[in-house]
Amino acid sequence: MRLSEVQRGVLRGMLQALGISLLAVGAVIMWPPQAVLPALGDELGHALAWDILVMACVAGNIAWVARHRFFTPEDIEGSGLAAGTDRVRRYQALLQNTLEQAVLAVGTHGVWAASMPAHWQGAVPVAVLLFLLGRVLFWRGYAAGAGHRALGFALTFYPSVLLLLLVVGRRGLQGLGLA
Repeated sequence: MRLSEVQRGVLRGMLQALGISLLAVGAVIMWPPQAVLPALGDELGHALAWDILVMACVAGNIAWVARHRFFTPEDIEGSGLAAGTDRVRRYQALLQNTLEQAVLAVGTHGVWAASMPAHWQGAVPVAVLLFLLGRVLFWRGYAAGAGHRALGFALTFYPSVLLLLLVVGRRGLQGLGLA
């Protein structure tokens, strides 16, 4: 099967994000800088403090939709009462994706904080910073199409999935008495 130009653009963005995510998370686990590690016993508080930035992305998206609705007569009634303009539908799609990504990220960061070694906790700040970069790139590239938003989407998604896989893998090895 031959990939379309759009598919090649999406694949390129996904592979770039996967490489960045693997390098960033791997580096902070292997060489944890003290500046991003929590105080012993405060792993969950540390993760939640960083996740304020993830929630700020959600709040910013909500505010963006609300501001648009307030200043656009066709959209002020809300999506339940009006079809909405193309612009508000695009803003709603951005908000929906950000909500989905935020739920995955914050949940994963909490599980990570509660179950991974203290010297691995620097992965949460790295994942949050990749989330922020990913959201900016996703928002900027969204209207230009899938190939232009793929890197941003994947920089938001892959760090969460990587942390989740590491937690599951470590828990599986512990269950087998290997970790």
